[in-house]
Amino acid sequence: MLKKILTAKHRGFCAGVERAVEMVEKSLIKYGSPVYVRHEIVHNKFVVNNLKKKGVVFVDSLDEIPKGSKQPVIFSAHGVAKRVIEKAKNYNLLYYDAICPLVSKIHKEILQLEEKDYQIIMIGHEGHPEVEGTAGQLQNIGNLTLVQNIEDVEKLYFPSNQNLAYITQTTLSVLDTKEIVDALKSKFPSILEPKKSDICYATSNRQESVQEMAKKVQAIFVIGAFNSSNSIRLVETAKRFGCKHSELIENIDDFDYSNLSQYNEIGLTASASAPEEQLDLFINRVKNLFSIEVLDHYEDENIIFKVPNYLN
Repeated sequence: MLKKILTAKHRGFCAGVERAVEMVEKSLIKYGSPVYVRHEIVHNKFVVNNLKKKGVVFVDSLDEIPKGSKQPVIFSAHGVAKRVIEKAKNYNLLYYDAICPLVSKIHKEILQLEEKDYQIIMIGHEGHPEVEGTAGQLQNIGNLTLVQNIEDVEKLYFPSNQNLAYITQTTLSVLDTKEIVDALKSKFPSILEPKKSDICYATSNRQESVQEMAKKVQAIFVIGAFNSSNSIRLVETAKRFGCKHSELIENIDDFDYSNLSQYNEIGLTASASAPEEQLDLFINRVKNLFSIEVLDHYEDENIIFKVPNYLN
């Protein structure tokens, strides 16, 4: 019978996601509905559906926005390619870029690398919006090579005089990429490493919190989304560090809470793109079924990315 829930020390919205969602909310207040958002503002169905109810229209392409529209369009926290910005300008759209400042910093750095004739190797997942947005900053898309695993590294070939540098998708942590980084360094000893400040604090913090919990509980539940890289990584981290039952919950309304009776203690966290209120709702529903103790060791990360003044 379930007796305890241990919550992750670091969990829920990161500063980049908070800023992006706040930009959409403030745009609704300033301009009224509809406010258009290209792709999901963050990878979380609860957040997306909540914004839809308030008058946000999500589009896959700027071509879906009515011609001559004076309503704003917002680009997601993952970042977009330069061609998307140019298209918005050509269509005379009012646009706001909600790109996470950490991703924006990497965009600036790869442009500097390209200017210095570096070939850039990006560790990431094909098709992820952040990867597409990052690659789309370069003058020549051929200057970036994506690797997803060690097998991809083994296939790489560059001339001995080629300057090489690598970067990583921000939703992957040092732990996620260690084997690939080691393989890159082994094959290309002079490869330029990214600055430590490029590592996403939120990704690292949330994974380290799950590592700690994995040693103490019988099961870990991650509130997030199936299309969210950081959510999936948290489940993988829990399993890697000894918690064999680790499960991703996209919709807390569909979850069978009675199944929790098979555990004495469980761990609970919310990914960087999942709101804290979902975690609180989950706990309240568990309390309706079981007499439990909640052990909460929450620590504030004290990082804030401010919304641009023009939306205040």
